[in-house]
Amino acid sequence: MRIRFDQGPAGPGTCFSQPLRLIQAAEPQEVPGALAALDKARAEGYWLAGYATYELGYVLEPKLAALMPKERRLPLLCFGVYQEPPNNTPPNSTEGSVRALPGVPPGEPGLKGITPRWSEDRYAEAFAEVNRNIGKGDIYQANLTFPIDAEAHGSAGALYAALQAKQAVGHGALIEQEGLPDILSRSPELFFRTDAAGRIETRPMKGTQPRSADPAEDARRRDFLRQDEKNRAENLMIVDLLRNDISRLAETGSVHVPELFAVESYATVHQMVSRVAAQLRPGIGLAEIFAALFPCGSITGAPKIRAMQILAGLEPWPREIYCGSIGWAAPDGSSEFNVAIRTLMLEEGRATLNVGGGVVWDSTAASEYEEALWKARFAQMAPDGGTPAAGMPSARIQLSA
Repeated sequence: MRIRFDQGPAGPGTCFSQPLRLIQAAEPQEVPGALAALDKARAEGYWLAGYATYELGYVLEPKLAALMPKERRLPLLCFGVYQEPPNNTPPNSTEGSVRALPGVPPGEPGLKGITPRWSEDRYAEAFAEVNRNIGKGDIYQANLTFPIDAEAHGSAGALYAALQAKQAVGHGALIEQEGLPDILSRSPELFFRTDAAGRIETRPMKGTQPRSADPAEDARRRDFLRQDEKNRAENLMIVDLLRNDISRLAETGSVHVPELFAVESYATVHQMVSRVAAQLRPGIGLAEIFAALFPCGSITGAPKIRAMQILAGLEPWPREIYCGSIGWAAPDGSSEFNVAIRTLMLEEGRATLNVGGGVVWDSTAASEYEEALWKARFAQMAPDGGTPAAGMPSARIQLSA
């Protein structure tokens, strides 16, 4: 397994390669031992880099254990153990990342035949069930998602470099694996970050507006997102959820929200972002952090457990790496993990990426489906604002609550 981060502990292009060994859990019963092994390796002075899939959350919460899908391509968690600090490669470099994907057609790197598995009508059926559960008071929000399929062209490294050149993000990563799908993550969202002093922070993203090629219209959309009560309420629900999750790990009274309702702009969308921070209690390791926080509340809903139960009944496919996490951890206690959104899984010339968004009481199926398709445009090779890739329905551009 080889992992390269856009931004890592050694700066841009940080690369972890040639692990001493892998710590994996393919099945639920292997998870406790694997998590303990991660903390043991750090205590012995080793570095870690790897990923956890969304379905790990079903193992960490006993109430969700029965939801585990039978068909999964990725392990629940997989980390490499490294002796030395990571090396560094220049930004946008594909050095060491040119291994061709088995079965990938030759040609320029890119995705073709991009096809959502859910039509808008099929999405509306699932949306109606989420809305019904919100109306009953079972949940306040649920992050309804669906996969998109495509044909992949070019090597994993070349495709990743093309996506990286199209849009800079703070938490991108490329994972190349033998015998398992490769993973290309263009995530802008931090799951959690810790430092050697035991501080932790998380930066949930909730609230989206598409970009416009017209500067005046683009500014209007950004201002709309910043002020819109629906998006603020949606963001605040997840902030409250994460404050509660982090409080299980934190020193009493240390949980705070230093940033609320900020707006960040990316190549295709504006996103609303907040920040929750705290001081960890002494002795808290990765096992405890994952048990308390995983999966990130921004991609489940609130309350988290009930939202995950409802979503499992509506989404017929495992999410796999989508909505999981990719990151690294150092022996001194520092670490950084993303929320694996804007993330592709590549295998035998096929790409799978998922999209979705938070559904609240005053959401509409049409606007949520539109938002999901806009989020998929990070994977298009065409210039931003151009014609959607083949098979990708055109999203209606509108400002809606």
